[in-house]
Amino acid sequence: MKLQLFALLSSAAIASASWAKNLNYRSPSENHPGLGIAIHKVVKRSDPSQAWDPAQLNFTHGVASGDPYSDSVILWTRAAPTADNDRSNVTVSGDAPLFNHDTDVYVEASAHPVCVEWKIATTRCFTHAVDSGVVYTSSDIDWTVKVEARNLEAFTNYYYQFNICNADVKSPIGRTKTTPGADQDVSEVKLAVYSCANYPMGFFNVYGNSARKDSVDYVVHLGDYIYEYANGYYGDGTSIGRIPQPDREIYTLYDYRRRHAIHKTDLDLIESHQQYPWIPVWDDHEVADNAYRDGSAELNNTEASFVSDGGVSVDQRKMNAVRAYFEWMPIRQVEMDDNLRIWRSFKIGKLADLIILDTRNYDRSITDLYWNTHYIEQIHDDTGRSLMGSRQENWFYGELKRSSQREATWRIIGSQVVFTHLDLPGALVGRVDATMNLDSWDGYTANRNRTLKTLYDNGIGNNIFIGGDVHTSWVSDLAWQGNEDHPYDPATGQGAVGVEFVGSAVSSPSILGATIDITRANGASELFNAAPRNRELQWNELFYRGYFELRLTPDEATAEYFGTPDLQTRNGLEISLANFTVMAGANSLARPVAGGEVESGSVKGGRRISRNNVFDTYTGEYVEA
Repeated sequence: MKLQLFALLSSAAIASASWAKNLNYRSPSENHPGLGIAIHKVVKRSDPSQAWDPAQLNFTHGVASGDPYSDSVILWTRAAPTADNDRSNVTVSGDAPLFNHDTDVYVEASAHPVCVEWKIATTRCFTHAVDSGVVYTSSDIDWTVKVEARNLEAFTNYYYQFNICNADVKSPIGRTKTTPGADQDVSEVKLAVYSCANYPMGFFNVYGNSARKDSVDYVVHLGDYIYEYANGYYGDGTSIGRIPQPDREIYTLYDYRRRHAIHKTDLDLIESHQQYPWIPVWDDHEVADNAYRDGSAELNNTEASFVSDGGVSVDQRKMNAVRAYFEWMPIRQVEMDDNLRIWRSFKIGKLADLIILDTRNYDRSITDLYWNTHYIEQIHDDTGRSLMGSRQENWFYGELKRSSQREATWRIIGSQVVFTHLDLPGALVGRVDATMNLDSWDGYTANRNRTLKTLYDNGIGNNIFIGGDVHTSWVSDLAWQGNEDHPYDPATGQGAVGVEFVGSAVSSPSILGATIDITRANGASELFNAAPRNRELQWNELFYRGYFELRLTPDEATAEYFGTPDLQTRNGLEISLANFTVMAGANSLARPVAGGEVESGSVKGGRRISRNNVFDTYTGEYVEA
């Protein structure tokens, strides 16, 4: 028998409640209400006499926080009917009824909203809540809840929790942290940097490793949080019980919601979200492979493509993906001039500015779609090509200048794809050296040159680009290759204007293949380092999946790379692969690079010494390999 959870609430009371404080009703943009849910229609449909029994409800996917400011942070959870009561397999299409993809029939939207209370405090006992509130969720937004906690102190740890209204059904307790105030002196900040988590390829162990070590302040995720493929397309998870849902290529809002949901069942991902505030951005696979402004590798706005993909156009697919992303991720509804804007920045005291770019979906020119590689090779130098569109580009250059003018020590630029020029060694593929990846900044060289010109001409130093996407690790100086006005010495780093740290994947396979052995991978790394045009490249590693931790102080920035030896079981194992230092004002990697020694890969001016010291983040001890 259902409990009358809202028995004391009249319809008028529900109508006047703060539904809009659940930010997901205006996903993805508060400035474009037509893209979100008409709250007045949800309220009109709601029946307070038919509330869910709290025993039917649960916080199904843990808790998360993100987009921290010095005085506020975003909190997220999902409060949903469980098991037989779960209506999460339905999607909303305007005012139309919901379509159940499991039964192929239309059903009515749930008339039963879920009432959720939340609170945030500086202690786990919540004696004195700093902020709190009551919000509603419903099937219209896949039962997700996203609120902004305000009135917080800068650079302070907080604890938060959700519970079902008037019931003893509580979420796990989450921990989060605000950023330092813009004018605050900070001695140290640490970031864990991740990208590329392919569900069927293996367990997301590395998310949990930094959480168990409690070694960072914030997590930056540079994209490919989910993949759009069916099982078997890019790795078969059958043997380890990790089959993506739905088990097909995804196109609809239901598809993207369910794919986010299955990813958030990984226990290490849940733990990372619960322990740290995240600053996420999408890459391409949150929408589709090699997505760009007008399409992707496997979908374009042609009649044949429209018919073959179930009547889903590029624009509709992109909006399905974007809406689901904003519903399921702890990210702010940015004040948008465009409903796809995700580019934004964060001030981390006087220590750093974190500038997050969208080098994929916002407004980039056509990219390498596999069938047009020769065409992109011909036009990649064209001045009209942009990786991010003119509006974002102008904003980016303005952010760099403003950061320098306010004298932040470091500028951290999250750009998803690799900034440094990289040649694919001819000896590796049996032909002459060629550009490795035209889907990165190498496919938009004029855009890269405009960025470098901005940095050099304005004397903006201490720049650190961070990237992912290529499932392997790359560390380089930032230099303007071929520009005689800014000569660069790869032996000393003189002439560089910063560095780039590109991290490996959480689980997606190496560019050399999923079954590559470490001997062949290290041999290939040597070839990459020896390629004549890979002058800025100083270290690369092609075997391990993993992540890196970036430590910032007023005097130096250090990056420690970690690799995981086993993705096929859930474990806390990792190996320290290499450590890098950048001294403030030097604008290049300290020499000898990585202290002259790395565990794996190839480092210029140094050597590889494979000690194979495996650290177990569960026990805090080294174990036998």
